[in-house]
Amino acid sequence: MRPSVTDRLSRLILHSTWMLTCLLAVAPAQSAGAEETKRPNIIFLLSDDQRVDTITALGNDRIKTPNLDRLVRRGFIFDNTYCMGSMSAAVCAPSRAMILTGRTLWHNPIGFSVPWKGTKQTRGKTPHITMPKFFRDHGYATFCTGKWHQGSPTAIEGFTAGDNIFFGGMGNHEELPLTSLERVSQGKGATKSSTFSSEAFASAAVDFLRRRHSEESASSQPFFMYISFTAPHDPRTPPSDYRYDADTMTVPRNFLPEHPFDNGELTIRDEKLAAFPRSKKAVRQHLADYYGMITHLDAHVGRVLEALRDTGEADNTLVVFTSDHGLAIGSHGLLGKQNLYEHSMKAPLIFAGPGIEEGSSAALVYLFDIFPTLAEYAGLPVPVSVEGKSLLPIIDGKSDSVRDSAFLAYRDLQRAVREGKWKLIEYAVKGKRTTQLFDLESDPDEVHNLAADPKYKAIRERLSVKLGDWQEKLDDPARSKFQG
Repeated sequence: MRPSVTDRLSRLILHSTWMLTCLLAVAPAQSAGAEETKRPNIIFLLSDDQRVDTITALGNDRIKTPNLDRLVRRGFIFDNTYCMGSMSAAVCAPSRAMILTGRTLWHNPIGFSVPWKGTKQTRGKTPHITMPKFFRDHGYATFCTGKWHQGSPTAIEGFTAGDNIFFGGMGNHEELPLTSLERVSQGKGATKSSTFSSEAFASAAVDFLRRRHSEESASSQPFFMYISFTAPHDPRTPPSDYRYDADTMTVPRNFLPEHPFDNGELTIRDEKLAAFPRSKKAVRQHLADYYGMITHLDAHVGRVLEALRDTGEADNTLVVFTSDHGLAIGSHGLLGKQNLYEHSMKAPLIFAGPGIEEGSSAALVYLFDIFPTLAEYAGLPVPVSVEGKSLLPIIDGKSDSVRDSAFLAYRDLQRAVREGKWKLIEYAVKGKRTTQLFDLESDPDEVHNLAADPKYKAIRERLSVKLGDWQEKLDDPARSKFQG
């Protein structure tokens, strides 16, 4: 059996401690203030609306993502990483709330999951410890840049520093209202940026790394960086050097001009970004713009990783890359993420850093599993409020899975459960029930609905029971709509 991540990290720390001892012996005056070897640094990179199939190294040869490719080649990949869902059309906010607390969909307060639905007293607040607050409490310098969709109270509480922070949900990438943690702590407003969003966020991160490198007192303190891009969320306006030719784009295999039935959200804002019925030409243009945004984002991820190397911190830093969820962008006749298909609920998830060996897993995991994974990786106790599962046993090769099924939900309209290769989706729209059953092994694009085939009745019934079990466990407020 190969050594665990924590074992490999311990060896690295022992080696570093030995080296430090030697240095202290040679130059005690210069190292008098040196402390015990610090815990690993963590850089958490989060994109917005990025499908799992938009990285070259993960199988898409039509997009250019050289920096993410390098992370993939030296990291551990989770192929089936899900956002559990949302009670709001703005799926990103509940998804980020789950990531930040490690808690399930209905176990976060509404004022934190969907801040604009909270009261003045609850907006942007949670009784549960957040990821940045956790690391701050354990001695980390915590830094934020980019999209923080959960309100200012938790940002002020969780971070020790931050710049070019965006407290909105979406906007013009070249004119986002950005602020610093210091300004928001003082109640001061934001100013419009004249720099494209991905560049602005990466610049703030690079400045933080370089500033720490120049401050001798900071060298002994580990850091946690939360770098949250607004790309590739619309409006998709990639800089000219990163644009793709729409004529070279291939429409998804599950492209449809229209969704085959009412899923409850066919006229929502996201679905109005292109005319009905969808044309292949329109979808190709959307894909070209989408890919351009991702390639531009990738370039600025590269800037952050380069600064990490230049400051000598790469060998003691875990880099995590993921997104809040995916996007339809032409699949199933849809454009948005207000659905439970794989293209919209899955996100890429990469762990790369010291002690992490290259590999991949098809285990069913959630984005809210990241918090306990990072805590355990850093050798820290997982907070009791966290409901997610540490993924280190899978990364270590000690386990193949952390759960036997996955549950998905969208508002009170859609519910789904996946177990192995089987996926059941239930719809309850305007008093009408619709069911889909897919064999994801033979039909990964979810185009052949087997729900009405009597051969699969037992599978459908078993998954229906499993769905109900999940609803009870998670305190789903709409479970009665999907029973029977």
